Amino acid sequence: MASAFPRLASALDYPARAVRLIAGFAAGGAADVCARLLGQQLSARLGQQFIVENRTGAGGIIATEEVARAAPDGHTLLVCAFANAVNTSLSPRPNFNFLRDIAPVAGTVRLPLILLVNPTVPATSLPELIAYAKANPGKLDFPSAGIGSSEHMAGELFKLMAGVDMVHVPFRGGAPAIAALIAGQAQAYFCAMPTSLSGIKAGMRALAITTATRSNALPELPTISELLPGYDVSLWFGIGAPKDTPSEINEKLNKAVNASLATADFAKRVADLGGVPMPMTPAAFGKLMADETEKWGNVIRAADLKAG
Repeated sequence: MASAFPRLASALDYPARAVRLIAGFAAGGAADVCARLLGQQLSARLGQQFIVENRTGAGGIIATEEVARAAPDGHTLLVCAFANAVNTSLSPRPNFNFLRDIAPVAGTVRLPLILLVNPTVPATSLPELIAYAKANPGKLDFPSAGIGSSEHMAGELFKLMAGVDMVHVPFRGGAPAIAALIAGQAQAYFCAMPTSLSGIKAGMRALAITTATRSNALPELPTISELLPGYDVSLWFGIGAPKDTPSEINEKLNKAVNASLATADFAKRVADLGGVPMPMTPAAFGKLMADETEKWGNVIRAADLKAG
């Protein structure tokens, strides 16, 4: 009992100063917007500033390593993302391991991807696209925001499950990828929801959504899993802490995060991006981290993918 008192006191006093939310992506995108919305909510709830710091580079590896090495006191946190699960197999690092060194705190937001095709592609439905791809192996290019990105991995999983041969073309971000689709330099794009809406406005054809359930933003759009059972891809985010952070601090953070996600303002702002809040217990978020890491490791090995 005596050993538990310092940990309990630490949780009661937490946070004692500003908290850094380390994010491995650039400012301005959907992930950054969600992190900053959450930071504002947590600042108001916990009485200290929660400041998002963007540490871009190596697909989120730089940010993850910084948090893995930080003091386990809850004042340096990681904005966990889809990329963390992919990097474990695609770009392993001997000096840290995502699942070993980052403790799960809370889930935050989930965003779907939309399968768009250029209108020059003679397919108005997912079955027609698969039939066309099978009849024309290697003639459909699909762009992405880079090797290992959610767009790339969604395409690789689709190729494996649909049994089609499509060519991946990596770009340096979602903006040039959607530009290539609109210009007809690529034919199909598994596009994150915020970017996909601009593509639809530009005349691109939406065929399906990548999540297991339909989206309230585009309820008429079928899921890929309706044709390929088990297909499920989403761009997800959460909060993680250094591995030895006291569980009392993680629980306090989890309650504050979940309360923030439940506010009407947060839900509306996320809905504007095409996403939904993803409240979870630390254990549930830890299971998501582990399941996603295993899932994408299997895809990476099956497709024989290599980091660029």
